[in-house]
Amino acid sequence: MVAGQAAGESIVNPDTMFSNNNIEMVVDRVESIDRRSKRVKTGKGREISYDKLVVSTGSKPFVLPIPGNDLAGVFTLRALIDAEEIRHYITAEKPRKIAFVGAGFINLEIATLLLESAPDQYEITVIELMEQPLGVMLDSDMAKPVTAYLEQKGIAMRMGQQVSAISGQSGKVAGVVLASGEALDADMVFMNVGSVPDLSLAKEMGLEMGKFGIKVNPFFETSDPDVLAAGDCIENRHFITNDPSPIQLRGPAVIQGRAIAKRLAGFELPFPGLLGNSATRLGDKYIAATGLTEQEAVKIEMETVCATVDSRSKHGMIPGVKPWKLKLVFEGGSERLIGGQIVSDSGAAVKEIDAVNALILGHKTASDLVFLMCAGNPDCSSEPSLEPITIAAEQVLAKRRP
Repeated sequence: MVAGQAAGESIVNPDTMFSNNNIEMVVDRVESIDRRSKRVKTGKGREISYDKLVVSTGSKPFVLPIPGNDLAGVFTLRALIDAEEIRHYITAEKPRKIAFVGAGFINLEIATLLLESAPDQYEITVIELMEQPLGVMLDSDMAKPVTAYLEQKGIAMRMGQQVSAISGQSGKVAGVVLASGEALDADMVFMNVGSVPDLSLAKEMGLEMGKFGIKVNPFFETSDPDVLAAGDCIENRHFITNDPSPIQLRGPAVIQGRAIAKRLAGFELPFPGLLGNSATRLGDKYIAATGLTEQEAVKIEMETVCATVDSRSKHGMIPGVKPWKLKLVFEGGSERLIGGQIVSDSGAAVKEIDAVNALILGHKTASDLVFLMCAGNPDCSSEPSLEPITIAAEQVLAKRRP
């Protein structure tokens, strides 16, 4: 919507989706919840009783506590209203120099979409504290070609730089000041550097908190068994480490809602935890990741062995072949698959991350993956002998040959 490629109504659920399923939708603010009487009080004075309550208050953008963060022209993007305000500002102010603080997928998606919509209209600079873009998704070796591609598209990638202030003039953004003292001109600033769970209501209710949000069990029940919670406001568990995780993604929130529905229907289906599987498109590049990166594994002192394979979207004899690269991360001792990353010129190939995700959930090892048999067709995949997951497994076994 920010780039003018989608309308607001196309990205929200219509009211009829609820009414057609006999669901009453109340648009109001919850002021308080009394767990003893099991009653919810809204801003308009209505009281609603419950047998079971689901809390899904989501998260809020984290805004860097720096001077100038409240100037007109500084934006975060989290909800539809944010996109509407951004679009209005672009239309009214016609900014040319735009600075993006943070090189996560939200900022990079906006930057590349703006360039696609008006290639000659914007001068874009991305400023990132880490030494690479997409630091949560990719290792540095996989991020290098992404950086090179974005620079080729005309985006100035200022990696390893810290923003210390946003300068203004007449109440509007005028530039960005780096910790080095360098000043960059900017007519508009996007600040998307993460989010924090919205826990105010849950804390007022007296629910137990974890390190990253509301503490829940594998069935998403809170410290009050009649109150369940899901989405960005809860403390998730990582599937591999079983440690608390700050992963906040739309996909897991949807599945967690499904898990709660199953629990309320009487099923005993414990949630396995998250892997953080995600994908993004930046121009002609498709990027996906799941599980632990090599860098993340090293931080928690996990021994790893990795393999990187250059692949192609079709059989070499078929016109229109597009390259893609796969990196798999294995635990050193057990050779268990713990992570995967893809950088691709093909939209179809990037979805192989879902196969990697399923293999991690299945506790598969390099030895198992040597015999992975994938569907093959000259127009749809590379040659069966060059299936990249199996080639990566072969590389790992060769490195660890007795």
